[in-house]
Amino acid sequence: MKCPFCHEPDNRVIDSRLSKDGNMVRRRRACDKCTRRFTTYERVEETMPLVVKKDGRREAYDRLKIVNGLKRACEKRPVSSDTIEAVADRIERSLQERGEKEVPSSVIGEATMRELHDIDPVAYVRFASVYRSFKDINEFMVELEELLKERKGQPAKPAGEKPKKGPEHR
Repeated sequence: MKCPFCHEPDNRVIDSRLSKDGNMVRRRRACDKCTRRFTTYERVEETMPLVVKKDGRREAYDRLKIVNGLKRACEKRPVSSDTIEAVADRIERSLQERGEKEVPSSVIGEATMRELHDIDPVAYVRFASVYRSFKDINEFMVELEELLKERKGQPAKPAGEKPKKGPEHR
């Protein structure tokens, strides 16, 4: 590790500490040449799967896209930055645990919706409206009705099930 001040490669570790979550090591170092101190962080390099988009394109996993999507959905809502980071961590961990080299973008989108559903109903509906790209107000209302039923303790219909058209809907 080169000193960020004089660029000398010789330095020594003064102190090492594990981060709160145990995923990173913080090291205080002292340069042997200029004697200045600096901090480095060490973490395991994790390989993430490629994301397969709806049109078949493949792109590198980008945590920032998940965080930005969550932030947009939670804008002006009582959801903290720590909560958003924790959600992104859980989604990332679940992708790693799958152990696959490629994962469809729909898996990430559905995981994000499940997380938002449990955190904030408004953020969930915001994300769902963009993610599912509702074609009209009726599709949007079906999603809202399902959310309201769940809030009242009634079981929700399976995803994708269309509402029954009875006499009151004609």
